[in-house]
Amino acid sequence: MLASSTPPSLLLFLILLFLSHPCISAYGTDLTSDSVKRVELDGAPLSHLLLEPTSGYLYVGGVDHLYQLTSSLEVMSHVVTGPELDSADCLPPILAQDCPSATPTHNYNKLLLLEPGGGAGGKEAETGSLIVCGSLYQGICDKRSLSNISHLLYQTSNPVDTQYVAANDPRISTVAVVIATENKQEAGGAGGVLRLMLVGRGYTSKGPSDVQPITTRRLFPVAPPRLAFSQEEELGKLVVGSYVDYNNHFVKAIAHGSYVYFLFSRRDMWHKKEYRTYASRLCTSDRSFYSYVEVPLLCRGGYNLAQGASLGAHKGQPTLFVVMAAGQASTPVATGRSALCVYGMEELDAMLQQTQEVCYTEGGRGSSGQEEAYIAYAVSSKCLKLPKDSLSEYPCGGEHTPNPIASAVPLAATPTFTATTQLTAVTTATEAGHTITFLGNREGRLQKVLVRSDRSGQLYDSVLVDGGSAVNADLLLDSSQKHIYVLTSSRLSRVPVSSCERQTDCQSCLTVRDPYCGWCVLEGRCSRKHQCKRHAQPNHWLWSFEPTNRCVTVESLHPANQSKDEQTQVTLSVIQLPALTKAESLSCVFGLLPPQPAFVMGTSITCQSPLPELLPPIPTGSDHMILPVSLMFGHVTITRGNMTFYDCAAVGRLNPSSQCLACVSSVWRCSWCPLDQLCSHKHTCPNQHIILNQRLSPGSASCPLIFSLQSSALVPMGLSTTVVLLGQNLDIYPDEAQYVCVVEIEGVQFNLTASVEKTHDNTHTFTCSPHQFQYAVSQLQYAAPVYLRRGERRIDTTPGLRLHLYDCSAGQSDCSQCRAVPQEYGCVWCPGSPAPSCVYNQSCSSVPVDTCPPPLITQVLPVTGPLEGGVLVTIRGSNLGMKYQDVMGGVTVAGVPCLLQPDGYQISTRIVCELQPSGEQKEGPVLVTVGTTPPGRSTQTFTYQDPRLLALVPDKGPVSGGSRLTIRGRELLTGQTSDLSAFLGSQPCYIVEEVNDTQLVCQTGSSNQTGGVTARVLFDATPAESFYEGGRAIRVMGRNLDVVQHPIISVWVEPLEVQRVKRKRRLALLTAKQQLVFNGTMTTVSERCNVLSSSEMTCMTPRVTSEVKVRGVWFQMDNVRVDYESIKETGFTYYPNPEFYHLNREDPGSPYRFKPGGVIAVEGQHLTRAMSRQEVVARLGDQECKVKTLDNTHLYCEPPETQPESLNDNELPSLKVYMGNLQVDLGLVEYDRNSLLPLIPMAAQIGLGVGAAVVVLSVLVVILMYRRKSKQALRDYKKVLLQLETLEINVGDQCRKEFTDLMTEMMDLSSDVGGPGLPLLDYRTYAERVFFPGQQTAPLSRQLDVPDSRKQTVEQGLMQLNNLLNNRLFLTRFIHTLEAQQGFSQRDRGYVASLLTMALHDKLEYFTEVMKTLLQDLVQQYVAKNPKLMLRRTETVVEKMLTNWMSICLYSFLKEVAGEPLYMLYRAIKYQVDKGPVDVVTGKAKRTLNDSHLLREDIDYYAMTLTALVKNGVDVQPCPVKVLDTDTITQVKDKILDQVYRGAPFSQRPAADSLDLEWRSGQAGHLTLSDDDVTAVVQGRWKRINTLQHYKVPDGATVALIPRSQSSAGVGVNQVFQTGEKTPMLEGEEEEGLRLWHLVKSSEDPEIPKHRKSSMRERERAKAIPEIYLTRLLSMKGTLQKFVDDVFVAILSTKRPPPIAVRFFFDFLDDMAEKHGIDDPETVHIWKTNSLPLRFWVNILKNPQFVLDVQVTDSIDAVLSVIAQTFIDSCTTSEHKVGRDSPVNKLLYAREIPRYKQLVERYYSDIHSSASGCYQEMNSTLTELSGSFASEMNTLVALHELYKYINKYYDQIIISLEEDSSGQKMQLAYRLQQVAALVENKVTDL
Repeated sequence: MLASSTPPSLLLFLILLFLSHPCISAYGTDLTSDSVKRVELDGAPLSHLLLEPTSGYLYVGGVDHLYQLTSSLEVMSHVVTGPELDSADCLPPILAQDCPSATPTHNYNKLLLLEPGGGAGGKEAETGSLIVCGSLYQGICDKRSLSNISHLLYQTSNPVDTQYVAANDPRISTVAVVIATENKQEAGGAGGVLRLMLVGRGYTSKGPSDVQPITTRRLFPVAPPRLAFSQEEELGKLVVGSYVDYNNHFVKAIAHGSYVYFLFSRRDMWHKKEYRTYASRLCTSDRSFYSYVEVPLLCRGGYNLAQGASLGAHKGQPTLFVVMAAGQASTPVATGRSALCVYGMEELDAMLQQTQEVCYTEGGRGSSGQEEAYIAYAVSSKCLKLPKDSLSEYPCGGEHTPNPIASAVPLAATPTFTATTQLTAVTTATEAGHTITFLGNREGRLQKVLVRSDRSGQLYDSVLVDGGSAVNADLLLDSSQKHIYVLTSSRLSRVPVSSCERQTDCQSCLTVRDPYCGWCVLEGRCSRKHQCKRHAQPNHWLWSFEPTNRCVTVESLHPANQSKDEQTQVTLSVIQLPALTKAESLSCVFGLLPPQPAFVMGTSITCQSPLPELLPPIPTGSDHMILPVSLMFGHVTITRGNMTFYDCAAVGRLNPSSQCLACVSSVWRCSWCPLDQLCSHKHTCPNQHIILNQRLSPGSASCPLIFSLQSSALVPMGLSTTVVLLGQNLDIYPDEAQYVCVVEIEGVQFNLTASVEKTHDNTHTFTCSPHQFQYAVSQLQYAAPVYLRRGERRIDTTPGLRLHLYDCSAGQSDCSQCRAVPQEYGCVWCPGSPAPSCVYNQSCSSVPVDTCPPPLITQVLPVTGPLEGGVLVTIRGSNLGMKYQDVMGGVTVAGVPCLLQPDGYQISTRIVCELQPSGEQKEGPVLVTVGTTPPGRSTQTFTYQDPRLLALVPDKGPVSGGSRLTIRGRELLTGQTSDLSAFLGSQPCYIVEEVNDTQLVCQTGSSNQTGGVTARVLFDATPAESFYEGGRAIRVMGRNLDVVQHPIISVWVEPLEVQRVKRKRRLALLTAKQQLVFNGTMTTVSERCNVLSSSEMTCMTPRVTSEVKVRGVWFQMDNVRVDYESIKETGFTYYPNPEFYHLNREDPGSPYRFKPGGVIAVEGQHLTRAMSRQEVVARLGDQECKVKTLDNTHLYCEPPETQPESLNDNELPSLKVYMGNLQVDLGLVEYDRNSLLPLIPMAAQIGLGVGAAVVVLSVLVVILMYRRKSKQALRDYKKVLLQLETLEINVGDQCRKEFTDLMTEMMDLSSDVGGPGLPLLDYRTYAERVFFPGQQTAPLSRQLDVPDSRKQTVEQGLMQLNNLLNNRLFLTRFIHTLEAQQGFSQRDRGYVASLLTMALHDKLEYFTEVMKTLLQDLVQQYVAKNPKLMLRRTETVVEKMLTNWMSICLYSFLKEVAGEPLYMLYRAIKYQVDKGPVDVVTGKAKRTLNDSHLLREDIDYYAMTLTALVKNGVDVQPCPVKVLDTDTITQVKDKILDQVYRGAPFSQRPAADSLDLEWRSGQAGHLTLSDDDVTAVVQGRWKRINTLQHYKVPDGATVALIPRSQSSAGVGVNQVFQTGEKTPMLEGEEEEGLRLWHLVKSSEDPEIPKHRKSSMRERERAKAIPEIYLTRLLSMKGTLQKFVDDVFVAILSTKRPPPIAVRFFFDFLDDMAEKHGIDDPETVHIWKTNSLPLRFWVNILKNPQFVLDVQVTDSIDAVLSVIAQTFIDSCTTSEHKVGRDSPVNKLLYAREIPRYKQLVERYYSDIHSSASGCYQEMNSTLTELSGSFASEMNTLVALHELYKYINKYYDQIIISLEEDSSGQKMQLAYRLQQVAALVENKVTDL
């Protein structure tokens, strides 16, 4: 069943499904502890955080919001700062009438600073203030109260341009620092304080242009006329050249010492123009920026963009810590690669000072002569050579010193720490002399790094603060240095700097390896160093981060074990014991007993063990207990050891059979007192004699012991037997006592008196009295303990000493079993009466038998087996041999030998053998032969069977297993059920039900590979959210989903109370997280999924309540659980149910009044949060209310025209909305009755009254019906527009994605276009295709076809004809005469016009004049009829002449302006169409704008990338090509050629028909693919064209294009497109009466239009294209929109002067209108539209191959037709209205056409209003064109073709010329006769 292999990607995917669970990295910490506090704030993204150190208040600035919080994160005050009416283009104050671009704009917080108090000047100056600057109003600032931010201290209410501080762009950085200096000028002396703010900000393109990178702003004092935040003349600023070139991005501003430092990155314009990070410095007292100097900071490793910085200390010295990121190429965009670099401020200052000195005194050059300093920012200054003491004399510069200075030499540092995730923030702390940095990153993590003295770093912890949200650069420590405040996008968190207090013992404290932590020994806690009082003394505080530190440990304890019956002195050897004062002491605590004094002597501590009576009792069943010994300092446990207390008496009690042996061999110091029968810890006994412990005294006296049996251990039952025991060491007993032998049988003691005899070797022999043991035992033998008792004392016995009592008859039921008993037992088979039996040989009264009877077979299992053998057959019976060898080779089954299995043999009763192959079906008995006895024969017959599998249901399943497989067949139950195994390939299928002969059911197991059908279970599931009520359909897309038998969607929920408990138990939650959702005890709710097809299934979301927390969602796919997060990047979200408002909110009890024909508007909240319009159902009574539009707050539905019936007892229907399981009743609805229609008057009225009433009523009815229809039409129009707008919004995201892909594809193209990459046709080809569309051999390409003998004469005649054509009268009479002929068709008119254009191309001025004359005649004709119809079609020669004239004049415009956007549109269409399947037979495509060419069937297709090998010169170049598996071979070849010859003209590439496509696999695998071959699939009359799918070509396969051989040329399907003719041509379609098809089968009767075969009702239905297809079309339209716009704008833009020909001709039309008194602007508009857009541009749009060397396929042409029609609609004057019956293309562009109309009208208007009188310019242009392209025209051929028409209508033309008096004077008829004579040798009347 499983035949194919698994794609590696799928294997990896399935492995990940099983292994995916949240993991915690080596440094990962899950912040669910109560120690972390957080608060959610509005105003995302939050941008600034500020801490006021005195009060501990926190201030947070975000978008439109400002917060004040306590140190415990409780919100004290909240201020809303936006949005406000503003525009970056306008200066405040903003007034709507003065600033049209002003819109409600968000206010981004740009600066949040603390202005310290101090100085005279009111309350603000004393207490300080909060400086807040936003992005609104050009970045103005306010001052707010620090105690309550809602209190404004100063507001920039009417700002002047010097008060614009911050950047007005949210993306541009702004930093600032507040400084205070002495205010000498204003205070008039000392004592005055001047507070300033130095601001650094980036460049913004909008707003005031004179803002410099760094400026100084006044804060205090601000006595009038001075203003706060103003930039005054005397306050300096950094003046730069072109700020936009440098693009400074400021990161930090710091005041340190007497300097202010700025950290920023900018483009290095002096060197390589790469972005670098700089640190700049400025003297605090320098008002003029003379002292400004900057130096680049180099962070080795390519980290060049600073992201955050902090000024801290390292080794006691001020140090700058900077986090830097590597830039993306030469851009200021940071990548994830980041590092922390550390720069000493002393080094930085030295570098800055060195730079100043070099620029002051050395001209900028160092000692090596290299340039080390230069003047930055393109300022007109230069480095000088001033006196050497200039820097010491002017440390802050002066008027004469150069500035601003920049160093060319960077200050370098090696990264302290590197990361792959972008670091965004840094702050530092010093703990116990160690430097610790806290780093925030883009993923919301806080990383803790210890910076060592050599500036290397070690990461020791990483805390997830706010997953997925970047940590803000403002990372702050609180004043106690215990917590760090972390600001993320919408959350402020307070995180402890360490977790010391959470560690409760020394080992855990040292294991945490936190530089903050250490174990305070005498205080017994994990603490920071300064919290431990004696931390300075050795061994008192053990630092956690020092790997060599160990806890205070009891190294040894002496004695380690002690008898519980005595008290002794215990000595503890302790390492790392902290020193104590003389007055302090330690104590020992044993278990829970009172403390004992401890005496310290160096590292040893001595204390007394507890009194025996105080010790707790030893546990039952044990001979010892272990008590902890704690070393205490007061109530603090310093360390702990263990001491063992043992009980020797318990040792003896626990070993009653060998008390002495157990006592003296015990691990405890126990000895045995044999005379006292006592195990004692003492070394003396009451009765003197003692046996010491063998561990204390090896070789000492041994225990009295019965060590062996002298008699046989085998004792037969029922026979008198004497037992003899041997003992030793029994001399220690001084007195004589009676000895008794004791035998125990199953708890019953048999006491036998014993006689003793002593031998010379101190051995005692004890002879027990004879005894006949009679006891029922069920087995052959029984092991009975035997021992000796001396009086009441038991003598120790060697362990394992037993008597083996046995009974021959027990278990030996037949002769073979009996004889198989070992000989030492003496068992024989005795043939006595009443029946033979197995007995002891001395008990048999007759002669025992020597041979056994023949075998007896009682059972054979199984009785069937397969022909191949291999199953085990079990044979049961008796006398089946005494041993395995007896039956070896003696077993046959149905005549076939059966191979014995030694493991299965049981003596005499069972044989197991392996069935051998029989080769055929047969049956027979089982025979067993033992020795020479006759064989035993079974009564059962064994049958060899041949099982057959007939069916398998289902025939495919997932690799995860779990599918129940039913196997049907015959004789399936062959052998035993246990012998049956089902396998799918090599994978087992586990049998789950009883097996019978015809059916077997098994369940598939999991597999690590696929075969047969690949089950790619899940790869997409949408949507990703649901309401609590559930019931939302989740659409799961995949492949072969139908193999899953029990698909389920499950939701893991947890009550909110459990959530709260778990937050308090961090470890428990960590454990739960590691188990993920595969915990069997969790609460889940589930719903069964519905498999729709192999590629799709739907799952309804289960209902959950608001009282639970959704912890996870997964799909149960038989044996596999697939977490939703493994399918989507984001998890599945449950939202609260939406809120609906009653239809009649003012009076819910009353029905809602509805006027038929409109829509019902339902209001609510959060309607689209987890629902789309397509999923909502609304019902009014018993009928549907069609949902038209759904947004977040409104639902619009269209009810039926007539009031539906109610579903309940109410008279009125109620409106109910269904969203999944959610059902909402919105109230009753009552239709308005048309009360205005009067009833017919009663017949009793007077006749006259009746008549009058009828007339009046009829008029009223007509009026009312008209009004109603008008309103209905208006409502329909609005509804259609609303629906279209909703649809476009719905496909917006898809369009954006498609557009992004398309733009990526078009990027490569754009670089080629405009130059040689634009495949523009040469003029000759262009003219040929425009003049003669649809003709394969146009006159331009032909030669004069006359015999050589007459050629000269004919040419002479043709030249005379040319002269005649240059006569205006002849030409006009000629044209009018031809048009008057009935046989002169419309095709002829166009052909003649183009021939005239060719013939007169070298005289375009004349051609233009003739055309104007003919047009004036045409105007005259139409003015008399209907002027609006003029130029509508090409019905006359002059109209075609006009088309050709426009084509000639606009060729250069096409080449220079419109060609490129037209080509880009063509390529965009081609790219989009080719991304989806295109039916090669019908020309229909999945991606199109044309509904008639839309492939509406859902075709399963798969995008592939082939490696195409194409020969390029000598080399063969591999080229990746994107194709579809549904592409025909010709389509694949075309796509390969498109890719290989990309950008090349279509005419220059080989034809697909001339090449073969060869699939190559391995070294020799070559297969030629073609559209039609012997493998093509034929079904009935239909033959399918071969595709890649047909050949099973895999993704990534290698193919080659090779020249076609003759043998491979077969029937193919090609699209042959002649110019202007785009019908797919089928070659060989009727071959053998078969019809070809590709993706869909075309109509059976293609010659009958489909609409003629359908009913009227079906045609109406066809008009309303289903919404799903309209969505497809809208998606395509949205993707192409930019390119369509570009083409239309290029054609209709007046930003560049319109072509002179257009202006000229429009002027001509205006003159004609004026001449004929036509003042209707619509008529002139129509003329212009008919002459230019419809005549020329529509032709070009529909046929880009007229201009470009490209191939336009049928599917591309269908799209272009819609775009061309849109262009036509845009040029019409009628109002563009759409309705239900509107064509789809009008619906598609319903929103754009009004905009395009404005383009057209503006284009016409601008041309009309521009200066006229362009005739002279037009003539010059025509003269130039005549000379440029005349040589391209084949004039003689054109004249010869024209003469054919003269010849055809010769007589009529001659008559016409002779009738004209002017013609007679010019002898035009005569001249024409001369021409005829020359060209045709015609006899004339000359």
